[in-house]
Amino acid sequence: METLTNETNELRSEFLPCQRSAKVLVKNCMLFLLVSNLLITGAMETHKAVEFRSKFLHVLLSRRSAPVPLVAEPSKPVANPIFQSDVPSTAAIESSPKAHMNNLKGMLNEENLHLHTEAGEQGRLPLLILSLKEKSVERRPAVVFMHSSNANKESLRPLLEAYASRGYVAIGLDSRYHGERADSKTAYQDALISSWKHGNTMPFIYDTVWDLIKLAEYLTHQRKDIDPQRIGITGISLGGMHAWFAAAVDTRYSVAVSLIGVQGFRWAIDNDAWQARVDSLKPLFEKARIDMGKSKIDKEVVEKVWDRIAPGLASKFDAPYSVPVIAPRPLYLLNGAEDPRCPLGGLVVPVKRAKKAYKKTPGNFKFVAEDGVGHTVTSFMIKETSDWFDKFLKQRNMTFG
Repeated sequence: METLTNETNELRSEFLPCQRSAKVLVKNCMLFLLVSNLLITGAMETHKAVEFRSKFLHVLLSRRSAPVPLVAEPSKPVANPIFQSDVPSTAAIESSPKAHMNNLKGMLNEENLHLHTEAGEQGRLPLLILSLKEKSVERRPAVVFMHSSNANKESLRPLLEAYASRGYVAIGLDSRYHGERADSKTAYQDALISSWKHGNTMPFIYDTVWDLIKLAEYLTHQRKDIDPQRIGITGISLGGMHAWFAAAVDTRYSVAVSLIGVQGFRWAIDNDAWQARVDSLKPLFEKARIDMGKSKIDKEVVEKVWDRIAPGLASKFDAPYSVPVIAPRPLYLLNGAEDPRCPLGGLVVPVKRAKKAYKKTPGNFKFVAEDGVGHTVTSFMIKETSDWFDKFLKQRNMTFG
């Protein structure tokens, strides 16, 4: 604990000088409190992990709106959820293992909430929580599920129902500018372009990771039905990125699975393998190309965009640095071997470093690239995810160090 005490003292001296302006002081106080809490919850963390979290939280706080009390308010179910592209197939997620019940839907308790994570409309985090109605004096394990780009929490209902049937508290949410947080079918793309133009928000990955930090606080401190030591997180594609970064920055997510989400952003730039990822966000990069006076999108455009909308994504927070700091908590990375958005070449170094970080607990890390699969989630991935959470979250008094 000596190293952690030293880190806390360093943070105290760095972030709490009285001479700073009120606005900066508030944000630095928030950073100190956040990192201090993570130091306490992650007592076995390495110096690199603590340093990573401090730097990442500093970036998150640089573009936050005013803090608000962490309050969850009841809301109503969404009748017609917004999809910003074609409605995704639910075939794979419907294959998730579930308990055999004659009337599952009738046995489920459904909560629709808005959790306030910061000031402003995007600071209202919509939650869909499913669990079994049966009363239990024991706290249950929980899993947070993150949807893919242009989808919403309602698209995850088959997964939520399956996990709830097996005794989990299953939590779905809308990421920034999606679902209830979207006012049009172009809301997400519009937000990305606005971030490029003004640099005042981080709608690609980072802002939703802030929401996930606040969600972890809510789940661990305000939910009497959830075991705060047994909270998992998973997601698909963009949701896989959210799960990856949330687990890297917040140790309260004790088990993580990322589906077709982990990639090497720097590696893609250096190896001319960025096109598929850029094509998935084409309006943003086209706007940047025009603003930079380029005749076509090139790697300079790509690098400038990442630095602008998600500082550090292609450098100090990239997969080689963020994946290993999840250790020793259980982490499973599931990708497609033919995925052009998450090319395997960009995962060689992150996986190698992760294996080194998990040297003392090798069974807590797993990486699989499914043969013949591109950027799509499969029934195999869904089953593997389910087995991983059952293995690590169904046991009590978990220790991973």
